Amino acid sequence: MSFLDLAKSRFSVRKYKSDPVSEEDLRYVLEAGRIAPSAVNYQPWKFLVIRDKKNLALVHTLYHREWFRSAPIVIILVADHSQSWKRTEGKDHADIDIAIAADHMTLAATDRGLGTCWVCNFDRDKTIRAFNLPDHLEPVVFLPLGFPNQKTEANRHETKRKSLDEITEWL
Repeated sequence: MSFLDLAKSRFSVRKYKSDPVSEEDLRYVLEAGRIAPSAVNYQPWKFLVIRDKKNLALVHTLYHREWFRSAPIVIILVADHSQSWKRTEGKDHADIDIAIAADHMTLAATDRGLGTCWVCNFDRDKTIRAFNLPDHLEPVVFLPLGFPNQKTEANRHETKRKSLDEITEWL
């Protein structure tokens, strides 16, 4: 499959099968995040893999959507602000680096027939307290992971995305 075909087949999954994710597939997804590029190659991230029932129940209290409960795994991508690169005027690149890692992970999951969905609308402060994160660590993305129990429209990018001409300027 070409890269564009892979990228086009990725979609936000909001219904998961109860089938377990193999350790091999999980490590494949995590490895894709590990090798993602980051500013100055500082790799300012931690991946918290939530898969036991007690911690999944805890995560479910931090983002209240019924569909979210169907994912057998949730990966919390955490930015480490003590390790992130800061531009000269102070711009912290941790969020950008986490976004790149998350994108690598979503595409790796798709490559393995798994589904994901970026979740950013969770309670940040409760998450920090729930997992006893120190001040320099900030949860940025919840990434549910599992086998999709839904399909999507194959050509949705033709109607649900702006055209290339709308977003491109040739200078």
